[in-house]
Amino acid sequence: MAVSMKDEAGNSDKSPSFEMTWGSSTSSGYCSEEDSDSEFEQYFTARTSFFPKTRKANVNANVKQDEQIEWGKQELTTADIQQKVKEYNVQINSNLFMNMNKDGSYTGFIKVQFKLARPVSVPPPKKGGHDAGGRKAPGVKRRTSFYLPKDASKHLHISSRTSAREVIEALLKKFTVVDNPGKFALFERSERHDQVYIRKLSDDERPLRLRLAAGPNEKALSFVLKENETGEVNWHAFSMPELKNFLRILQREEEEHVKQIVQRYALARTKMQEALTGSTPG
Repeated sequence: MAVSMKDEAGNSDKSPSFEMTWGSSTSSGYCSEEDSDSEFEQYFTARTSFFPKTRKANVNANVKQDEQIEWGKQELTTADIQQKVKEYNVQINSNLFMNMNKDGSYTGFIKVQFKLARPVSVPPPKKGGHDAGGRKAPGVKRRTSFYLPKDASKHLHISSRTSAREVIEALLKKFTVVDNPGKFALFERSERHDQVYIRKLSDDERPLRLRLAAGPNEKALSFVLKENETGEVNWHAFSMPELKNFLRILQREEEEHVKQIVQRYALARTKMQEALTGSTPG
């Protein structure tokens, strides 16, 4: 299903209307796959573990994961939706209104905050490289990776029929990110009774319906784009260069583990031999 979005004028035939706001002055760290392997590998060895250690329980009792929040679960009639849209528009202090359509659907804005720990990949700048004969030199498919600034956010103008999956795809397209959308997930965040609740949205949930049901208050409900941590690594979501790099890292970690085990046994053997040499028969 194509992303159903409209611009601020309400014309569905035009491209989606996006508004980007940067909440941090942190500069992005750029790195290219043309750079040395050591820099690229250093990132993944620091952030990725093929044999992760058991994590300790989250000491922050105010953050509760996967809490089921019933925003937008109830079925509403067209009259109910119209009333909620009116109540929503009265509460907002900007021009980010919701608008009803004749078919019973409605359009409006959602704000998505980025909380990405890993860099994203974009196509490198196009270079008009030609060989000595004037022919276009055969290029190698490369990508440029960079970190999005912390607390970056974007407003999307979407429809009540736009799914969470389509929101993710629209965000990546706007930033020209070429990473597989399956690497990312959309989360809802809410604050209630001095506690923070975070829930991962399924691909077919409708974020604008959640926004309407919760109202415009960002504390009641906000959206966050994060890495899709499913517990198991989806290797099919990575590109060939990334997989080859992972294999090099895996081999390096394996060699390091083997080296440590050999050294441990060699040290134990040496101590045993010293004990045998220093002991007296009897």
